Amino acid sequence: MNFTSNIFNSHSKQDGDFFLGITNILGFKPKKIGIYKKAFLHRSANIKDKLGNPMNYERLEFLGDAMLGTIISKHLYNEVPGGDEGYLTKMRSKIVSRKHLNELGKDLNLIHFVESKIPKSHFGDNIHGNVFEALVGAIYLDRGYKYCEKFIEDRVIEPYVDIEQLEGKVISYKSLLIEWCQKQKKDFKYHIYEDTGKDPLKHFAVKFSINGKVMAKARATSKKKAEEKASKRAFFALQHKIEKT
Repeated sequence: MNFTSNIFNSHSKQDGDFFLGITNILGFKPKKIGIYKKAFLHRSANIKDKLGNPMNYERLEFLGDAMLGTIISKHLYNEVPGGDEGYLTKMRSKIVSRKHLNELGKDLNLIHFVESKIPKSHFGDNIHGNVFEALVGAIYLDRGYKYCEKFIEDRVIEPYVDIEQLEGKVISYKSLLIEWCQKQKKDFKYHIYEDTGKDPLKHFAVKFSINGKVMAKARATSKKKAEEKASKRAFFALQHKIEKT
């Protein structure tokens, strides 16, 4: 029996454990368990269906992302009747930010179910959010919109969505700083360079300057993370000035 048949048609103890684990997370019994297995199948497994199409969670991730956006948008529309389009868009972005989705995936320990040829310790943080979105997509295909909406209400909205707290939550310190610098007509620059040092992983260092003066420095394993870390440090150094404008 090939891997594809085994993963979707067998009835081993592992399958039973998967069914019970997913049922506990969902709060209801799946009808088509194969859809949920696909939601945790990493592309490194290199599995294809009978027509030769790749089988992994990425298409379900795309669908789940759309469902999350729709259901969160509906919630915000109903909960904040005075919010305009810009406000609603900003609030939705905070709820479905990659960082937040990664936290959701970690809280549910979804990586435990991932089938991959890559050791799980080698995955980055985004795997948690990716499979969370794929799970949402699987729910929609298996049970439809109502079940999908109920799951998001129970697992995302009720425990995590507090409108007042979200209004004060900063998504990106970099975006905040750039917007402030542009409004104040200040010249700013992110100077990025490799800074491996003695670390086994490649690191990048960033210097953030305003009008030629270095405001903050940071280093991280990616340019994006280093920029955000430096931006956060600069924001708190300039917070009293930013909040006055």
